[in-house]
Amino acid sequence: MKYYLLVGEASGDLHASNLMKAIKAADNAAEFRFFGGDLMSAVGGERVRHYRDTAFMGFVPVLLHLRSIFSNMSFCKKDIVAWNPDVLILVDYPGFNLSIAEYIHKNTDIPVYYYISPKIWAWKEHRIKNIKRDVDELFSILPFEIEFFEKKHDYKINYVGNPCVDAVDAFLRGNPEERASFMRRNAIPDKPVVALLAGSRKQEITANLPVMLQAMKDFPGYQPVIAGAPGIDRDFYKPYLEDGACIVFGETYNILNNAHAALVTSGTATLETGIFRVPQVVCYATPMARLYSWLKKRFLKVRFVSLVNLVAGKEVVRELVAADMRLENVKAELAKILPVDGEERKTMLNEYDRMLEILGEAGASERAAGMMVKLLKERKGG
Repeated sequence: MKYYLLVGEASGDLHASNLMKAIKAADNAAEFRFFGGDLMSAVGGERVRHYRDTAFMGFVPVLLHLRSIFSNMSFCKKDIVAWNPDVLILVDYPGFNLSIAEYIHKNTDIPVYYYISPKIWAWKEHRIKNIKRDVDELFSILPFEIEFFEKKHDYKINYVGNPCVDAVDAFLRGNPEERASFMRRNAIPDKPVVALLAGSRKQEITANLPVMLQAMKDFPGYQPVIAGAPGIDRDFYKPYLEDGACIVFGETYNILNNAHAALVTSGTATLETGIFRVPQVVCYATPMARLYSWLKKRFLKVRFVSLVNLVAGKEVVRELVAADMRLENVKAELAKILPVDGEERKTMLNEYDRMLEILGEAGASERAAGMMVKLLKERKGG
Protein backbone atom coordinates (compact mmCIF):
# COMPACT_ATOMS: atom_id res chain seq x y z
CA MET A 1 0.00 0.00 0.00
CA LYS A 2 1.00 3.66 -0.43
CA TYR A 3 1.64 5.83 2.63
CA TYR A 4 2.04 9.62 2.52
CA LEU A 5 3.49 11.14 5.72
CA LEU A 6 3.74 14.79 6.83
CA VAL A 7 6.32 15.78 9.46
CA GLY A 8 7.35 19.27 10.58
CA GLU A 9 10.29 18.89 12.99
CA ALA A 10 13.20 16.74 14.17
CA SER A 11 11.31 14.71 16.79
CA GLY A 12 8.61 13.93 14.23
CA ASP A 13 11.28 12.76 11.80
CA LEU A 14 12.58 10.32 14.43
CA HIS A 15 9.20 8.90 15.36
CA ALA A 16 7.90 8.80 11.78
CA SER A 17 11.03 6.93 10.68
CA ASN A 18 10.43 4.28 13.34
CA LEU A 19 6.78 4.08 12.32
CA MET A 20 7.83 3.59 8.69
CA LYS A 21 10.15 0.73 9.66
CA ALA A 22 7.29 -0.92 11.54
CA ILE A 23 4.90 -0.40 8.61
CA LYS A 24 7.42 -2.07 6.28
CA ALA A 25 7.53 -5.05 8.64
CA ALA A 26 3.72 -5.29 8.60
CA ASP A 27 3.30 -4.49 4.88
CA ASN A 28 6.13 -5.72 2.65
CA ALA A 29 4.65 -3.84 -0.31
CA ALA A 30 4.70 -0.47 1.51
CA GLU A 31 5.60 2.61 -0.54
CA PHE A 32 6.37 5.95 1.11
CA ARG A 33 6.22 9.58 0.03
CA PHE A 34 6.71 12.31 2.60
CA PHE A 35 7.54 15.75 3.91
CA GLY A 36 10.18 14.81 6.47
CA GLY A 37 13.83 14.52 7.33
CA ASP A 38 17.01 12.51 6.97
CA LEU A 39 15.91 9.66 9.25
CA MET A 40 12.80 9.07 7.17
CA SER A 41 14.88 9.21 4.00
CA ALA A 42 17.14 6.51 5.41
CA VAL A 43 14.14 4.18 5.69
CA GLY A 44 13.28 4.69 2.04
CA GLY A 45 10.71 6.27 -0.23
CA GLU A 46 10.47 9.68 -1.85
CA ARG A 47 11.14 12.79 0.22
CA VAL A 48 9.25 15.72 -1.30
CA ARG A 49 10.36 18.45 1.13
CA HIS A 50 12.73 18.56 4.10
CA TYR A 51 11.02 19.64 7.32
CA ARG A 52 13.60 22.40 7.89
CA ASP A 53 12.28 24.12 4.76
CA THR A 54 8.69 24.09 6.02
CA ALA A 55 8.86 24.48 9.82
CA PHE A 56 8.44 27.96 11.27
CA MET A 57 7.59 28.65 14.90
CA GLY A 58 6.47 31.84 16.57
CA PHE A 59 4.32 34.75 15.46
CA VAL A 60 7.05 36.83 13.77
CA PRO A 61 8.81 33.97 11.89
CA VAL A 62 5.45 32.76 10.59
CA LEU A 63 4.56 36.26 9.37
CA LEU A 64 7.91 36.62 7.65
CA HIS A 65 7.52 33.30 5.84
CA LEU A 66 3.82 33.37 5.00
CA ARG A 67 4.46 33.19 1.26
CA SER A 68 6.68 30.12 1.69
CA ILE A 69 4.19 28.47 4.07
CA PHE A 70 1.25 28.95 1.70
CA SER A 71 3.33 27.79 -1.25
CA ASN A 72 4.34 24.59 0.54
CA MET A 73 0.77 24.00 1.67
CA SER A 74 -0.61 24.41 -1.85
CA PHE A 75 2.06 22.15 -3.31
CA CYS A 76 1.49 19.53 -0.61
CA LYS A 77 -2.26 19.34 -1.27
CA LYS A 78 -1.72 18.90 -5.02
CA ASP A 79 1.05 16.35 -4.49
CA ILE A 80 -1.05 14.17 -2.18
CA VAL A 81 -3.97 14.17 -4.60
CA ALA A 82 -1.69 13.38 -7.56
CA TRP A 83 0.02 10.47 -5.77
CA ASN A 84 -3.31 9.20 -4.42
CA PRO A 85 -2.01 7.24 -1.40
CA ASP A 86 -3.96 4.60 0.51
CA VAL A 87 -3.60 6.77 3.60
CA LEU A 88 -2.31 10.16 4.71
CA ILE A 89 -0.43 9.98 8.03
CA LEU A 90 0.02 13.27 9.88
CA VAL A 91 2.66 13.55 12.61
CA ASP A 92 2.12 16.37 15.18
CA TYR A 93 2.75 19.85 13.60
CA PRO A 94 -0.94 20.88 13.79
CA GLY A 95 -0.85 24.34 12.20
CA PHE A 96 0.15 22.84 8.86
CA ASN A 97 -1.26 19.34 9.17
CA LEU A 98 -4.81 20.20 10.20
CA SER A 99 -5.15 22.46 7.18
CA ILE A 100 -4.00 19.61 4.93
CA ALA A 101 -6.38 17.21 6.70
CA GLU A 102 -9.33 19.53 6.05
CA TYR A 103 -8.53 19.76 2.34
CA ILE A 104 -7.97 16.02 1.89
CA HIS A 105 -11.13 15.11 3.81
CA LYS A 106 -13.22 17.57 1.81
CA ASN A 107 -11.84 16.77 -1.65
CA THR A 108 -10.82 13.10 -1.66
CA ASP A 109 -11.65 9.68 -0.22
CA ILE A 110 -8.13 9.24 1.19
CA PRO A 111 -8.35 8.29 4.90
CA VAL A 112 -6.51 10.63 7.28
CA TYR A 113 -4.63 9.14 10.25
CA TYR A 114 -3.01 11.30 12.93
CA TYR A 115 0.03 9.89 14.76
CA ILE A 116 1.14 11.96 17.78
CA SER A 117 -1.90 14.10 18.43
CA PRO A 118 -1.95 17.89 18.35
CA LYS A 119 -1.67 19.08 21.95
CA ILE A 120 -5.10 20.64 22.01
CA TRP A 121 -5.47 19.65 25.67
CA ALA A 122 -2.97 22.45 26.37
CA TRP A 123 -4.45 25.17 24.19
CA LYS A 124 -6.60 25.71 21.11
CA GLU A 125 -9.06 23.12 22.36
CA HIS A 126 -11.48 24.33 19.70
CA ARG A 127 -9.45 22.31 17.19
CA ILE A 128 -11.30 19.22 18.40
CA LYS A 129 -14.00 20.15 15.88
CA ASN A 130 -11.48 19.91 13.03
CA ILE A 131 -10.10 16.63 14.31
CA LYS A 132 -13.54 15.06 14.68
CA ARG A 133 -14.48 16.21 11.19
CA ASP A 134 -11.26 15.57 9.26
CA VAL A 135 -9.30 12.81 11.04
CA ASP A 136 -10.45 9.21 10.60
CA GLU A 137 -8.16 7.65 13.22
CA LEU A 138 -6.02 9.24 15.92
CA PHE A 139 -3.08 7.30 17.40
CA SER A 140 -2.18 8.72 20.80
CA ILE A 141 1.21 8.46 22.54
CA LEU A 142 0.27 10.07 25.88
CA PRO A 143 -1.88 8.12 28.35
CA PHE A 144 -3.75 11.14 29.75
CA GLU A 145 -5.08 11.90 26.24
CA ILE A 146 -7.52 8.99 26.51
CA GLU A 147 -9.60 10.78 29.14
CA PHE A 148 -9.36 14.10 27.28
CA PHE A 149 -10.49 12.82 23.88
CA GLU A 150 -12.80 9.97 24.83
CA LYS A 151 -14.44 11.17 28.03
CA LYS A 152 -14.41 14.92 27.56
CA HIS A 153 -15.00 15.05 23.78
CA ASP A 154 -16.54 11.66 22.97
CA TYR A 155 -13.92 10.96 20.28
CA LYS A 156 -12.46 7.46 20.33
CA ILE A 157 -8.68 7.23 19.93
CA ASN A 158 -6.04 4.50 19.82
CA TYR A 159 -3.44 4.69 22.61
CA VAL A 160 -0.33 2.87 21.38
CA GLY A 161 2.31 3.77 23.98
CA ASN A 162 5.09 6.30 23.63
CA PRO A 163 7.63 6.09 20.78
CA CYS A 164 10.25 7.87 22.90
CA VAL A 165 10.33 4.73 25.06
CA ASP A 166 10.89 2.71 21.87
CA ALA A 167 13.66 4.97 20.63
CA VAL A 168 15.57 5.02 23.91
CA ASP A 169 15.06 1.28 24.41
CA ALA A 170 16.43 0.56 20.92
CA PHE A 171 19.43 2.81 21.59
CA LEU A 172 20.27 1.15 24.90
CA ARG A 173 19.87 -2.35 23.45
CA GLY A 174 22.24 -1.45 20.61
CA ASN A 175 25.39 -1.56 22.77
CA PRO A 176 25.95 2.20 23.02
CA GLU A 177 29.49 3.54 22.96
CA GLU A 178 31.36 3.52 26.25
CA ARG A 179 31.76 6.83 28.02
CA ALA A 180 35.54 7.03 27.67
CA SER A 181 35.34 6.46 23.94
CA PHE A 182 32.50 8.96 23.47
CA MET A 183 34.35 11.66 25.41
CA ARG A 184 37.64 11.04 23.64
CA ARG A 185 36.11 10.92 20.14
CA ASN A 186 34.38 14.25 20.66
CA ALA A 187 37.30 15.91 22.49
CA ILE A 188 35.18 16.45 25.60
CA PRO A 189 37.15 17.10 28.84
CA ASP A 190 36.82 14.32 31.41
CA LYS A 191 34.33 15.98 33.77
CA PRO A 192 30.72 15.11 34.63
CA VAL A 193 28.64 16.22 31.66
CA VAL A 194 25.71 18.63 31.83
CA ALA A 195 23.74 18.25 28.60
CA LEU A 196 22.38 21.46 27.08
CA LEU A 197 19.35 20.76 24.88
CA ALA A 198 18.38 24.27 23.82
CA GLY A 199 15.80 23.46 21.16
CA SER A 200 15.71 22.59 17.49
CA ARG A 201 15.00 26.02 16.01
CA LYS A 202 17.26 29.06 15.81
CA GLN A 203 14.94 31.32 17.79
CA GLU A 204 14.75 28.77 20.63
CA ILE A 205 18.52 28.37 20.72
CA THR A 206 19.14 32.13 20.65
CA ALA A 207 16.71 32.65 23.52
CA ASN A 208 17.83 29.78 25.78
CA LEU A 209 21.43 28.76 25.16
CA PRO A 210 23.18 31.97 26.35
CA VAL A 211 21.45 31.75 29.74
CA MET A 212 22.26 28.04 30.04
CA LEU A 213 25.95 28.68 29.30
CA GLN A 214 26.11 31.64 31.66
CA ALA A 215 24.66 29.47 34.44
CA MET A 216 27.29 26.79 33.80
CA LYS A 217 30.07 29.26 34.68
CA ASP A 218 29.10 28.78 38.33
CA PHE A 219 29.85 25.06 38.06
CA PRO A 220 33.44 24.77 36.74
CA GLY A 221 33.68 21.13 37.83
CA TYR A 222 31.10 20.15 35.18
CA GLN A 223 31.40 20.11 31.39
CA PRO A 224 28.59 21.67 29.31
CA VAL A 225 27.91 19.71 26.12
CA ILE A 226 25.51 21.24 23.60
CA ALA A 227 23.33 18.91 21.56
CA GLY A 228 23.59 20.47 18.09
CA ALA A 229 20.19 20.68 16.42
CA PRO A 230 19.77 18.84 13.12
CA GLY A 231 19.56 21.14 10.12
CA ILE A 232 21.40 24.00 11.83
CA ASP A 233 24.95 24.77 10.71
CA ARG A 234 27.86 24.49 13.11
CA ASP A 235 28.75 28.12 12.31
CA PHE A 236 25.53 29.24 13.99
CA TYR A 237 26.85 27.89 17.30
CA LYS A 238 30.34 29.46 17.09
CA PRO A 239 29.53 32.46 19.33
CA TYR A 240 28.41 30.03 22.03
CA LEU A 241 31.60 27.97 22.10
CA GLU A 242 34.02 30.59 23.41
CA ASP A 243 33.88 29.66 27.11
CA GLY A 244 34.75 25.97 27.01
CA ALA A 245 31.46 24.44 25.95
CA CYS A 246 31.57 21.50 23.55
CA ILE A 247 29.05 20.73 20.82
CA VAL A 248 28.11 17.35 19.36
CA PHE A 249 25.76 16.92 16.40
CA GLY A 250 23.50 13.97 15.68
CA GLU A 251 24.20 12.22 19.00
CA THR A 252 21.64 13.52 21.47
CA TYR A 253 21.09 10.04 22.90
CA ASN A 254 24.84 9.51 23.32
CA ILE A 255 25.04 12.83 25.15
CA LEU A 256 22.13 11.97 27.45
CA ASN A 257 23.49 8.47 28.06
CA ASN A 258 26.67 10.07 29.41
CA ALA A 259 25.12 13.07 31.15
CA HIS A 260 25.07 13.73 34.88
CA ALA A 261 22.32 16.36 34.52
CA ALA A 262 20.67 18.45 31.82
CA LEU A 263 19.18 21.84 31.01
CA VAL A 264 16.40 21.20 28.52
CA THR A 265 14.09 23.37 26.46
CA SER A 266 10.53 22.14 26.81
CA GLY A 267 9.37 19.60 24.25
CA THR A 268 9.93 15.96 23.42
CA ALA A 269 13.49 16.33 24.73
CA THR A 270 12.22 16.69 28.30
CA LEU A 271 10.54 13.29 28.08
CA GLU A 272 13.57 11.65 26.44
CA THR A 273 15.80 13.08 29.17
CA GLY A 274 13.47 11.60 31.79
CA ILE A 275 13.46 8.19 30.10
CA PHE A 276 17.28 8.26 30.23
CA ARG A 277 16.87 9.07 33.95
CA VAL A 278 18.94 12.25 33.70
CA PRO A 279 17.95 14.89 36.31
CA GLN A 280 16.94 18.08 34.49
CA VAL A 281 15.77 21.65 34.68
CA VAL A 282 13.31 22.74 31.99
CA CYS A 283 14.33 26.10 30.53
CA TYR A 284 12.15 28.00 28.08
CA ALA A 285 12.78 31.68 27.45
CA THR A 286 10.31 33.63 25.33
CA PRO A 287 10.08 37.15 23.88
CA MET A 288 7.94 39.46 26.03
CA ALA A 289 8.25 37.03 28.94
CA ARG A 290 5.90 38.84 31.33
CA LEU A 291 3.16 39.02 28.71
CA TYR A 292 3.67 35.32 27.92
CA SER A 293 3.42 34.41 31.61
CA TRP A 294 0.13 36.33 31.86
CA LEU A 295 -1.24 34.68 28.71
CA LYS A 296 -0.12 31.25 29.99
CA LYS A 297 -2.12 31.70 33.19
CA ARG A 298 -5.10 33.00 31.23
CA PHE A 299 -5.26 30.60 28.29
CA LEU A 300 -3.14 27.49 28.90
CA LYS A 301 -5.39 24.59 29.89
CA VAL A 302 -2.75 22.54 31.72
CA ARG A 303 -0.62 23.12 34.80
CA PHE A 304 2.67 22.14 33.18
CA VAL A 305 4.54 22.56 29.89
CA SER A 306 6.98 19.63 30.13
CA LEU A 307 5.87 16.15 29.14
CA VAL A 308 7.54 14.63 32.20
CA ASN A 309 5.26 16.59 34.53
CA LEU A 310 2.20 16.12 32.33
CA VAL A 311 2.59 12.34 32.25
CA ALA A 312 3.38 12.16 35.97
CA GLY A 313 0.49 14.49 36.80
CA LYS A 314 2.69 16.43 39.23
CA GLU A 315 5.81 18.60 39.31
CA VAL A 316 8.70 16.18 38.91
CA VAL A 317 11.07 18.59 37.14
CA ARG A 318 11.29 22.32 37.73
CA GLU A 319 9.93 24.40 34.85
CA LEU A 320 11.52 27.82 34.27
CA VAL A 321 9.28 29.30 31.61
CA ALA A 322 9.01 32.89 30.33
CA ALA A 323 9.38 35.29 33.29
CA ASP A 324 10.77 32.48 35.50
CA MET A 325 13.58 31.77 33.02
CA ARG A 326 16.19 33.96 34.72
CA LEU A 327 19.87 33.29 35.28
CA GLU A 328 19.62 33.15 39.07
CA ASN A 329 16.79 30.60 38.86
CA VAL A 330 18.68 28.36 36.45
CA LYS A 331 21.73 28.35 38.72
CA ALA A 332 19.67 27.67 41.83
CA GLU A 333 17.72 24.77 40.30
CA LEU A 334 20.79 23.22 38.71
CA ALA A 335 22.62 23.34 42.05
CA LYS A 336 19.84 21.25 43.59
CA ILE A 337 20.17 18.31 41.17
CA LEU A 338 23.95 18.09 40.74
CA PRO A 339 24.99 16.52 44.09
CA VAL A 340 25.01 12.73 43.67
CA ASP A 341 23.49 12.14 47.11
CA GLY A 342 21.19 15.17 47.05
CA GLU A 343 17.55 14.63 48.04
CA GLU A 344 16.20 16.53 45.04
CA ARG A 345 18.16 14.32 42.68
CA LYS A 346 17.04 11.10 44.39
CA THR A 347 13.41 12.20 44.39
CA MET A 348 13.51 13.08 40.70
CA LEU A 349 15.02 9.72 39.76
CA ASN A 350 12.32 7.90 41.75
CA GLU A 351 9.61 9.92 40.02
CA TYR A 352 11.14 9.09 36.62
CA ASP A 353 10.64 5.41 37.43
CA ARG A 354 6.98 6.05 38.22
CA MET A 355 6.61 8.00 34.96
CA LEU A 356 8.03 5.06 33.00
CA GLU A 357 5.44 2.74 34.56
CA ILE A 358 2.69 5.10 33.43
CA LEU A 359 4.03 5.27 29.86
CA GLY A 360 4.14 1.49 29.52
CA GLU A 361 6.44 -0.86 27.67
CA ALA A 362 8.27 -0.25 24.41
CA GLY A 363 6.56 -1.18 21.14
CA ALA A 364 4.51 1.94 20.28
CA SER A 365 5.72 2.06 16.68
CA GLU A 366 4.88 -1.60 16.08
CA ARG A 367 1.47 -1.29 17.74
CA ALA A 368 0.58 1.83 15.72
CA ALA A 369 1.79 0.30 12.46
CA GLY A 370 -0.09 -2.93 13.10
CA MET A 371 -3.33 -1.06 13.76
CA MET A 372 -2.89 1.14 10.69
CA VAL A 373 -2.20 -1.73 8.31
CA LYS A 374 -5.09 -3.76 9.75
CA LEU A 375 -7.54 -0.86 9.40
CA LEU A 376 -6.43 -0.15 5.84
CA LYS A 377 -6.77 -3.80 4.82
CA GLU A 378 -10.26 -3.90 6.33
CA ARG A 379 -11.11 -0.75 4.41
CA LYS A 380 -10.01 -2.44 1.19
CA GLY A 381 -12.01 -5.53 2.11
CA GLY A 382 -8.90 -7.66 2.53
